[in-house]
Amino acid sequence: MKNKLNKLLFLFAFASIAFSCTNDDDHDDHSQEDSQEFKYLRVLVSDELTKELSLINPSSATVSFFNAKFPKSALYTTESGRFAGIIHRTDNTVETFDSGFEFHGDHVDTKGTPKFGALTGSSLMPTHFKSKFGEILTFNDGDGTLSVAKESDVHTANATFTTINAGLLKHHGAMASFSNGTYAITEKDNTITGTLPEKVKIIDRTGKTIHAAKQATQGIHGNASDGTYAVFGSASGILVVESNGNQKLIAHPTAFGTSWFGNILETANKGKFVGYTAAKGAFLIDVVANTVTPIFENTNIMQCKVSYNHKKLGILLHSGEFKLYDLSSNQLEKSAKIIDETLTTSTQKPQLELTQRFAYITLPTSGELLQVNLSTLVSTKIKTSATPYRITIFGHENSAAH
Repeated sequence: MKNKLNKLLFLFAFASIAFSCTNDDDHDDHSQEDSQEFKYLRVLVSDELTKELSLINPSSATVSFFNAKFPKSALYTTESGRFAGIIHRTDNTVETFDSGFEFHGDHVDTKGTPKFGALTGSSLMPTHFKSKFGEILTFNDGDGTLSVAKESDVHTANATFTTINAGLLKHHGAMASFSNGTYAITEKDNTITGTLPEKVKIIDRTGKTIHAAKQATQGIHGNASDGTYAVFGSASGILVVESNGNQKLIAHPTAFGTSWFGNILETANKGKFVGYTAAKGAFLIDVVANTVTPIFENTNIMQCKVSYNHKKLGILLHSGEFKLYDLSSNQLEKSAKIIDETLTTSTQKPQLELTQRFAYITLPTSGELLQVNLSTLVSTKIKTSATPYRITIFGHENSAAH
């Protein structure tokens, strides 16, 4: 009986050790996984002086090069994550670029190789870019029109953007899409001097006014939308526009004085946005509660960006310090100096984007992309074109194939 008991105890102990080792292996695999970027995520970098685009695979630290139509392009990502929009403002041109990755809920399919799309746009000074509800939109500063196309037409032969003319004066404007198929669009009536618009109205796909503007401001710049609320930065307050035509202004914090948010960023939380101004810092805007809460108050911010999944906020200071915040709690998670100081007078400054796992920062003077692990803040450098200019992340935060 005693021998049987000893055998049972031995087997139990052996099983416990084996189970423990198995768990350790799982933990090691998970840690190793977190130390690498997602397999189907890419970083696209444009160049200031040449047409060269650097397509970076961060998980393998490899780079492919392509030539856009013009240098110094602004880069954006479409709603699906599959495509990038390439905006040549001064050359009146829009291009599209395909990552080659199509997301299917729990896995990613590879659809050919990375390449330019057939869809192109030609308009006067395309500037503001948005992509929601399967559409790609630009606001054209040169004539106050919108250009719209469907993501599904990116590879349709000879596909072009359609122009929506709402009868606006030309201005440095912005637009937002609502889930009911209408658009909020800025308008300028010259009640204030300068290039900025004063009002926002709602139009349909033909350009017809559905809801006229209800609020006048002392100038509008920057906006974001979650499909229900469109939020615009304004010198008179934070302008909130709903698809039913309702409009309101949320007051800036008292200490702002004449400062206001020139940049509005979307978050993963419905009705909540990030407002950023270099004069004051980054703040969380709750358009339902009508509150503006400080996230990080500082006048030395160089870049302020939400993560690819809109759940984190990355802030890069001119001093080279990087800060990471959780947008569900507004709490600081990481902070460290990760690059050299950048003078506020520099003509080209490092650009920031971030995923769940890494931050990516262009280094204009060395022709490199800095990849920073958000868990350890350890960084590595990846060679790009000689003078990296703008950056976007596209593809999918997923490593599972079909």
